[in-house]
Amino acid sequence: MTRELRRLSLIMLAMFVALFGATSWIQVVQAGDLSENPLNKRALYDSFEVQRGSIIAGDTVIADSVPSDDVYAWQRQYADPQMWAPVTGYMNPLLNSLTGLEQSMNKELSGTANSQFLSRVDQIITGQPARGSNVLLTLDPAIQKAAFDALGTYQGAVVALEPKTGRVLAMVTSPSYDTNAMAVHNAQQVNETYDQLMNAAVNPLDNRAIDTLNPPGSTFKLVVVSAALASGKFTPDSTFPNPATYTLPGTSTSIRNFDGNTCGPGDQVTIATALRLSCNIPMAQLAVALGQDALRAEAEKYGFNNASIDIPLGVVTSAYPTGALSADKVALTGFGQGSVTATPLQMAMVAAGIANGGMVMKPRMVDRVVAPDLTVQETFTDTELGRALSSTDAATMTSLMISNVRDGAASGATIDGFDVAGKTGTAEHGPSDPYTLWFTGFAPANDPKVVVAVMVENGGGLGQSGTSNGIAAPIAKKVMEAVLSR
Repeated sequence: MTRELRRLSLIMLAMFVALFGATSWIQVVQAGDLSENPLNKRALYDSFEVQRGSIIAGDTVIADSVPSDDVYAWQRQYADPQMWAPVTGYMNPLLNSLTGLEQSMNKELSGTANSQFLSRVDQIITGQPARGSNVLLTLDPAIQKAAFDALGTYQGAVVALEPKTGRVLAMVTSPSYDTNAMAVHNAQQVNETYDQLMNAAVNPLDNRAIDTLNPPGSTFKLVVVSAALASGKFTPDSTFPNPATYTLPGTSTSIRNFDGNTCGPGDQVTIATALRLSCNIPMAQLAVALGQDALRAEAEKYGFNNASIDIPLGVVTSAYPTGALSADKVALTGFGQGSVTATPLQMAMVAAGIANGGMVMKPRMVDRVVAPDLTVQETFTDTELGRALSSTDAATMTSLMISNVRDGAASGATIDGFDVAGKTGTAEHGPSDPYTLWFTGFAPANDPKVVVAVMVENGGGLGQSGTSNGIAAPIAKKVMEAVLSR
């Protein structure tokens, strides 16, 4: 071989290696970023050609790709779409639209995640068609169904957690929508459906479990009492004056307890009684005594003001005010009003931290990512968010919450044969606006298996006549019973 021919051969070989490396880099390493780029129309077209992975809860496939009978190869299909909509979301490449887990786990479902690097290489070498991996969830279909049925036509949300791990067992929201109607391959039809959903007064596209903020009402008293115990300055037997009305510090504004009376008999009332009867006045006084900084610090231990929480669905940040508050505004936060806002997931995390001996676990919805050949490509582990209170104080809080259900303001969550720990809450809005009704708690109290948070908007359809104990607590009871009966 002549020197020129040898040189030409080396140049051709180098060009081939460079071309092979570049295409491999694009197809394998950059695949995820390219598929996520909204300007990449090729990814839009190709998404119809990929058999997207399934989303699986327990032994139930709740989202999968089925052969299409039109010009596209695959179409997304959802089981029990109204029930699972807040979990799966929907996927429609015609609209370049992804929501729910279809969005947050898109790389895994489409086969372009970093954990699927070797699978992509194998597909390229063997010429196999591109295929996404399956996402296995923490959610339990039986518990999801119990929560869905219990919430019924009420406008609101239910979240169930496993307190020792943070695994989400159920997440439902109402009103919901048909995700299959958002997955059709007719752009005009799906646009009309989307416009109808967007224009609906009740906002069915909202995932009220993680996207909607409301004042948490008296469920926030759990955080206040937790802060009081953690301070070392108060015990459940610490007392406060027990008037029927209380003038907020520095103002002429008076507040009352829920029934307009004193918090039980006597001139003084203990913290334990105030929590059991869910009285506002002693909790307002306790909040002022603790101060904003102590309350905010305790709330943040439970997850408030934490913008990094995802499950992996993005979660709206629950908030305790960081800017300086006047004493009257601090008093309002003592019973979950004023500037305090929370999602149902957040209030489930508060109860879960107490149930788990004071340790708050980061909530999560995904267990594993599994390839079509059943190879486990990624495993999600339990993660501690942080300690909110000592195990001794957590045991004290549990005892107080048991009393709240056994002979207090949360008796609607009573379950025969089990001790239930819980707390109701009623959040006020405008003077004549319907209340938001809350419950958060866990069972069995001595060995918690499940934490449930319930939020019902619009007073459960009864305006200001709806009660948390009459509506929210019984919903939670049905969900807890579904777990305890397994």
